[in-house]
Amino acid sequence: MTALLTDRAAVSERAVRDALGTVVDPELDEPITDVGFVRSVAVDRAPDGTVTVEVHLRLPTSFCAPNFAFLMVSDAHDAVSAVPGVGRVVVELDDHHDSDLINRGMAAGLGYRGTFGHEAEDSLDELRATFQRKAHTAAMERAVTALLRTDPAVDVWALTLGDLPAGEHTTDALLRRRATLGLPVDARAPVLVRDDGSRPERDQAETVLRRARSVRISVDGNAHFCRGLLTTRYPGSEADQAPRPEDRVLLPLTVTKGTHP
Repeated sequence: MTALLTDRAAVSERAVRDALGTVVDPELDEPITDVGFVRSVAVDRAPDGTVTVEVHLRLPTSFCAPNFAFLMVSDAHDAVSAVPGVGRVVVELDDHHDSDLINRGMAAGLGYRGTFGHEAEDSLDELRATFQRKAHTAAMERAVTALLRTDPAVDVWALTLGDLPAGEHTTDALLRRRATLGLPVDARAPVLVRDDGSRPERDQAETVLRRARSVRISVDGNAHFCRGLLTTRYPGSEADQAPRPEDRVLLPLTVTKGTHP
């Protein structure tokens, strides 16, 4: 009982925001706290000690994909619910064309399919896996491009994880995304792989890298675009946005020739 009371007393807005920092926009591959999607956090303690947390999320436009929106709201609810001492959790999406539907579904615990019915084409797990693969592909390209910037003669096809700079932010980001997908993270594992984790033939290395670059450009471009849209829609929200992650700075947003074996 003493431990429970201590947990309740320890619940703070900072703890809730830290939990929300583990929730990632699936398309942008950035935490919702970094891109400014968390509009407000309120922590309330009832006389009996019960802690209620209410979170409001906002998106760059009112017509952002409903499945992405529901995924973030659902993940946010799960993340906050896991904070020690939190009792009741309310996560609501503001100013979206499906806000009422999503908020009612979350309040009733209907889940994605129960909320959208026949409109729910894929499960949230399938959606999450799709974007986890894209996040890995983009991270793979960033790591390879960072290495090519220092040594253009690198044999990309032959690269292994052990060849990447130890502790480099691009390397760490790639390893995290490989681990999420269950791909090998040992030093001998090839860096350049297809979506299914298989190594391409040597003569396909250029094609695989170019495809990875197009994925990375799409992810980074969407992130820049959505950050700008959010600040246009909600003036002042730029104060809630964090700088781009370290693994995404200084890398060109253009496809250049001569960066393959």
